[in-house]
Amino acid sequence: MLFLGIDIGGTKRVVVVGDHSGQLLEHIRKPMENSGDWRADLACLVADGRELVAGWQERTGERLGRVGVSVPGPADTRRGILLNPPNLPNWHNAPIGDVLREAFSVEVRVENDANAAALAEFEFGAGRGCRDMVYLTMSTGVGAGVIADGQLLRGAFGAAGEAGHLPVESPGEKCRCGLSGCLEAYVGGHAWRSRLQRVVPVDSAVYSLAGRDREAVRPEHLIAAARRGDLFACGEFDRWLDYMARGLVPIVMLLEPERIVLGTIPTAAGEALCFEPLRKRVTRLVWPHQSERLDIIATELGDELPQRAGLAVALSGLSMSEGSKSTSDPARSAS
Repeated sequence: MLFLGIDIGGTKRVVVVGDHSGQLLEHIRKPMENSGDWRADLACLVADGRELVAGWQERTGERLGRVGVSVPGPADTRRGILLNPPNLPNWHNAPIGDVLREAFSVEVRVENDANAAALAEFEFGAGRGCRDMVYLTMSTGVGAGVIADGQLLRGAFGAAGEAGHLPVESPGEKCRCGLSGCLEAYVGGHAWRSRLQRVVPVDSAVYSLAGRDREAVRPEHLIAAARRGDLFACGEFDRWLDYMARGLVPIVMLLEPERIVLGTIPTAAGEALCFEPLRKRVTRLVWPHQSERLDIIATELGDELPQRAGLAVALSGLSMSEGSKSTSDPARSAS
């Protein structure tokens, strides 16, 4: 059985074909067209997918079992509709699930990119070997996905796992979501960059690394300066860690995962600067039996994530034996 994975991003698109065991057979990665017509752009993805599937059907004699799609939010994943993605302004209310199901005549599953990344890390990366995992990535905002007892937790209406909007201050900084005090408003890349540009002192190594241009200051400059021992950078990163710990504690208390997998800013900062002090902070704020059995670790997939995300969505809910034999009814609507 073959499975097709698609990753739709604001600047790039990836199409991959894999088998029932999750082995990645071949992929195509290209810049996103952004022609202004989502139908035309999606048609390019369909053409690439058909090319890959046809080639591997000829080689293996296997049929296509399912298509999985990773999309930027917000999305109605139950109906397979991309709602209002800020990085794809011409894809408003695009029914990609229906279009792809018609194109490939199989079941299509659509997940937001954070959930898809969580599934990919769970199946192929840092989550292997556990049953309960929470994934968070601090890129522009804070994306999160929850794996509970081996299954993606979607909630009653498909929006479970929005850990980036747990309150960590009250009253607090305004979040881009419209609420205030959200974790994302303190540790998300966009919010943190904005703060650093406001507060960075001109005698800091952070300012120097940014070319002495306040508008050019980025979290990566702070991380580099903190490694050098710059006092401002170290203090600011401690603040970031304090808020990160505040956000992780309710996750531990509510979900009690075996692993919390962190990507982007934490992965860039590394073990000594980020993970070791973060674990110590969380340990002080939860019960001993929880901290003793909790791993807080870095993502593993790195640049391979876009190739794995859509494929993980396609394979979700299938055991290897199930995938090698059959899939759900091809006539089933996107979910």
